[in-house]
Amino acid sequence: MKKVNFQLVLPVTFLKEKTRFVAYSPAIDLSTSGKTFKEVKERFTEAATLFFEEIHKKGTMDGALADLGWEKHNKEWRPPIVVSQEPETISVSVA
Repeated sequence: MKKVNFQLVLPVTFLKEKTRFVAYSPAIDLSTSGKTFKEVKERFTEAATLFFEEIHKKGTMDGALADLGWEKHNKEWRPPIVVSQEPETISVSVA
């Protein structure tokens, strides 16, 4: 299979949950965690790389990315755009 090299910018949210850090990207619906911020960034990069390697190897890249809301422009895939990430107050009534 032909080797493909590409670089992309993914929206990634980093959270701290007690003693762990969590990285999540809605663009590829992928998350991972680590003991340190550096570790979670490294793990996220590794997991995202594996995700793209696998969908390329299986020949499912177009379908997988389309299912995740990506759009193809001139043979180039673009992830959904995050327009806002902010705290939102909601009211919930539980019986």
